[in-house]
Amino acid sequence: MGAGVMQRKGGGKGRRSRGRGRPAAMAEINVTPFVDVMLVLLIIFMVAAPLLTVGVPVELPKTAAQALPSEQEEPLTITLAADGSIQIQTTVTPADQLIAKLRAVAAERDSDKIFLRADGAIPYERVMQVMGALNAAGFRNIGLVTDTGGPTLDGQSR
Repeated sequence: MGAGVMQRKGGGKGRRSRGRGRPAAMAEINVTPFVDVMLVLLIIFMVAAPLLTVGVPVELPKTAAQALPSEQEEPLTITLAADGSIQIQTTVTPADQLIAKLRAVAAERDSDKIFLRADGAIPYERVMQVMGALNAAGFRNIGLVTDTGGPTLDGQSR
């Protein structure tokens, strides 16, 4: 048997090297799933946001006026529908309660700006009556809402 080589049991590894083969615990967070979820939510909100416009379907008259600049506070909108109903935002309000409700709303708001949307079939007299009620309730800055692209007084449309 001569000069043989002596081997240890366990494949050549001694007791000291038992824990060296294990990887250390990672102290990092994998953010890839988080970023994926955020991108999906961003796309969903980008698609859903235009569908959330507040309002009642009204056939607005077309004018050549430009759009008003936007503000920080959500604009208050009064709508005169073709059937004659009056709505504050989306809540139907009887005409005899309009001034009282608008005064309560005006007390909570910083701005006196209000937008009036009236169907083109509503008589001018009715629109002016509602504008008088808005003024009596404390709203002095009244914007009339129209669609763009209508004819100008010189007979040309934009």
